[in-house]
This record gives sequence, C-alpha cells and structure tokens, in this order.
Amino acid sequence: MKKVLCLKIALLFWVGPGLQTVMIAQSLPVIGKVVVEDPQFEKLVAKDGVVEVLAGGFVWAEGPVWVKGRQSVLFTDVPKNTIYEWSGTTGLSVFLTPSGYTGAGVYSDEPGANGLLIDDAGNLVACEHGDRRVSVMPLAKGGKRTVADQYEGKKLNSPNDVAQHPVTKALYFTDPPYGLEKKENDPKRELDFFGVYRVDGKGKVALVAGDLTRPNGVAFSPDGKILYVAVSDPERAHIMAYPLTAEGKAGKGKILFDATPMVKMGRPGLPDGLKTDVEGNIWTTGPGGVLVISPDGKLLGRIETGRPTANCAWGDDGSTLYITAHQYLCRIRTRTKGAGWR
Repeated sequence: MKKVLCLKIALLFWVGPGLQTVMIAQSLPVIGKVVVEDPQFEKLVAKDGVVEVLAGGFVWAEGPVWVKGRQSVLFTDVPKNTIYEWSGTTGLSVFLTPSGYTGAGVYSDEPGANGLLIDDAGNLVACEHGDRRVSVMPLAKGGKRTVADQYEGKKLNSPNDVAQHPVTKALYFTDPPYGLEKKENDPKRELDFFGVYRVDGKGKVALVAGDLTRPNGVAFSPDGKILYVAVSDPERAHIMAYPLTAEGKAGKGKILFDATPMVKMGRPGLPDGLKTDVEGNIWTTGPGGVLVISPDGKLLGRIETGRPTANCAWGDDGSTLYITAHQYLCRIRTRTKGAGWR
C-alpha cells in the first residue's frame, strides 16, 4: 500500500453552539487499495489506482453529490447536523447548518441531513433525519420546502437516501430508523415498517417496498428500468433489484448481490449508498469500502478504504468517484463515467 506523508492544519468553523475542528490535508494522503476480483474490473479502475483523502476530521461523513455549476462536492456530517462543500480551488467550507434538524435541544446522535441529490432543476434535495422529511432547496437563494414528510397520514421515520428517476424524474427515497433517538425502538415511530417510497410530480407519496429490514441507498439502472436498494442489515446485507414499470411501480424484488459473508468475515461497514455507471455496473459502499458489481450480480472488484464507508457519487467530468468513508472525504479516478454523464 502506498503511503504519502502529509501536513494538516486545523480550521475552526462556527457551527451551531460551538467551534468545530475539521482537518484538511495540505498534501493528499493515500488510503486503502484497489482489489481486482475479475479482469473486467481493470477496464473500470486501474489496479494501481489510489484513494486520495481530500478532507477529514468528521464524525460520520455521508451523502456526497457533485454540483456542476459550482464545480464542487457537497456532503454531510450527519451527527454534526452540517452540510459541507469542498472544491479543488477553495478547499473546505460549511455550506449549511443546521442541515436536518431545526428544533431545540438534542434530538438524537444522527440529527442532520443524510443523502443529498441535485435534481433535474438544479435544486438541492436532502433527506433530513431530525425533521423527518425530504426537502428541496434552490442552491442560489435558499429557502426549503417539504417534498415528503408522511405516508398515509403517518410521520416518516428518518429519510436516509434519495435518487431521481432518469426518465420520469420522480424521486425515490428510503426511510430506515437511523435518525431516531432509540432507532427501531423509538416511541415516536408512527410507521411499523421501513419503506422505500416514490414521490411523483404532483407530490403524491407511494410505497414501493415495505418488506426490507434496513433500506438505505437507492439508485437506478441507466435506462431507469431497474431500481437498486442497499440493505444495511448485518444479517441480510443485500443489494436488491426491483423491475420498474413505465409508470414507476416496482415488481417483485430479488437479491442481486449478498454481502453478508463479507460482513461475517469482519470487513468493516455494510451496504449503504450506491450509484451506477454508464454500463450499468453498481458501485456500492459495503463491507471494506466500495464494491463494484456487474448488472448480473457478479463482484468485479473492490475499492478498499479500510473503514466503514457510507456513500459515493460521480463528479468532475463524471469519471471521478467521490467517497465518504467514516471521517474522510475521498476520491478515486476511474476509467468509466457515471450513469447520465455525457
């Protein structure tokens, strides 16, 4: 494994009631390694590819999304209730705080925004744990509005991740219990399941799947005909695939990939955030880092980070994969591009 010595400076940001220290790498350290499981993987990532750390010192970094107009990546620190922005020219800054809980006092250990999305209109869509909703906000002027905060009159648990369908433009999001103070045992729960939902253009919320133990990340095949859902359950660490109708309704799901044996081997982390590339391969965080899986469910390779890894997103020209790995924001250059990039 390559090692690069680096100097770091501590910057103090005023965030809510106090100062927060965030470490920014002056020169980029390298962590982890690329592991080839199938020769096809080398067409996607160089076997000597490196995972560069861009910033660190976070409690639990999540939800990266590339903002083309700003040439930057937004990402969250869920426990710190903050969204950060990083760019290659200006470095790291606080973009928004509070990000997911606007009430008084302490709500839970994960109150902030989690998954982020830049929608087709260029707005920032956020899954907010503490306020228990999916929100949308124009990047230029601010001012949030609620996209979804209930299903059939009952309050959502804690929306976690969100994706926009490439054809219908409907939003799909997951709703596990991670943002609640007592998780699945929280008395504030109003729904007795953890769902995957669709929000259409008229704001109607429909249940897509209600039988998953811990639905987490969501993504689509490039043609929008398959919905992928990551399940963050150590006993059922699955990547699920659901066929979608032209109207966006889901058929019976199947297990595309079972990462449970990797969990049992002691590799850190669970299936969490995921994205697809132009060829339909699935890039999902999971045990040990990022797993790259073919559309037919074959493990092609792994990008090891050596720590629990939350999420990933395509950026720059579409060929850079940004990764949130526990306390770090990272990136790796690839030989492909994300689905939807031109």
